Amino acid sequence: MTAEKHPPLPGMAETNEEGCLVFAGIPLPLLAQRIGRTPFFAYSRQLLTARIEQLRQALPSDVHLSYAIKANPMPAVVQHLSHLVDGFDVASAGEMKVALDTPMPVENVSFAGPGKRLEEVSQAISAGVLLNVESENELKAVAAEGTRLGIKPRVALRVNPGFELKSSGLRMGGGAQPFGIDAEQMPEILDSIKAMNVRFEGFQIFSGSQILDASSLRQAQQETADLAIELSKVAPGDVRVVNIGGGFGIPYFPGEQSLDLEAVGAGLSSLMPHLRAGLPNAKIVVELGRYIVGEAGIYVCRVVDRKDSRDKTYLVTDGGLHHHLAASGNLGQVIRRNFPVAVGNRMTSEQNETVDVVGCLCTPIDLLARQVRLPACQVGDFIVIFQSGAYGATGSPVNFLSHPEPVEVLV
Repeated sequence: MTAEKHPPLPGMAETNEEGCLVFAGIPLPLLAQRIGRTPFFAYSRQLLTARIEQLRQALPSDVHLSYAIKANPMPAVVQHLSHLVDGFDVASAGEMKVALDTPMPVENVSFAGPGKRLEEVSQAISAGVLLNVESENELKAVAAEGTRLGIKPRVALRVNPGFELKSSGLRMGGGAQPFGIDAEQMPEILDSIKAMNVRFEGFQIFSGSQILDASSLRQAQQETADLAIELSKVAPGDVRVVNIGGGFGIPYFPGEQSLDLEAVGAGLSSLMPHLRAGLPNAKIVVELGRYIVGEAGIYVCRVVDRKDSRDKTYLVTDGGLHHHLAASGNLGQVIRRNFPVAVGNRMTSEQNETVDVVGCLCTPIDLLARQVRLPACQVGDFIVIFQSGAYGATGSPVNFLSHPEPVEVLV
């Protein structure tokens, strides 16, 4: 097997004269010393702010930008973003608490996801959070709980559209889905709302995630707009909000190119007059998670052993899939590929050995990089995995084999 050739490392991969990665202005060895131990995730305030600025410049000014907290719910990250985005989307009562601990106005917080527990529904209603309802049964439960509490719940209906995004990494619309109400069922559901104790506010239409093709996104946004306008004609009241989803992807693997954000923004700009004409009183929301935080974070672990086994060299680290399931290839990859990886204290050294980078778990699937070219490593060197700001610690089985949890810092 030949070593995998990596794409250029992300723009954040600055180095100092000692050949060490400099992250958020701090040389990696000093950052590790400051944190106290490895493994750790580090997220950059500067990169988060820069990404929001890029989005503001590219997207129409009247589009509301919402952050999907599930991508990275670290409280410090959410607090930082609360001053930069227009709203938050949460997917659990735990995430809702994080959102409500920030200055974000509660009217700009929405709660999505199938299988909401009754106590979560009650908390959201009591707080005044907008509930994105995923099924007819959930709608009835929300209305009943609102009646019990003496509060008229704010609801939007999540729509499972008839179209699907074939270029998306994760499809969340089209065909049979656990997410949302099928579009063809919506007229009947919308009619039933008239007799319910709920305050109807609009729609959430989410088709897919991790999309790198701008033309696919533009097509999906056009179809989403058409569907929202069509459904508004049978809505039980004014449509005040339409969440058209997000799905903006980031490049992880060789051959992948960054999303053409300018093209996406131009498409939305051309679409807004159509949306304004058909939905004159609606707030148009773009909901992003991975795209905001994914490239703003790194995962750092340390080499604790190196060994040769027949025809392979292994770098054994104190990290692993229990911290970073996505990098191990066990979070949705059909064919395993390596995230961008580097030796953080040897950034300028020649890549002169082919190795497998493995974690500390007693399982053969604990693989952080397979047959990758790296500088010759020693015990104590830092392995850095880029593109690690989204779906890291909270998307991983951190309790597996009872190893310590990773540290998370915002710098």
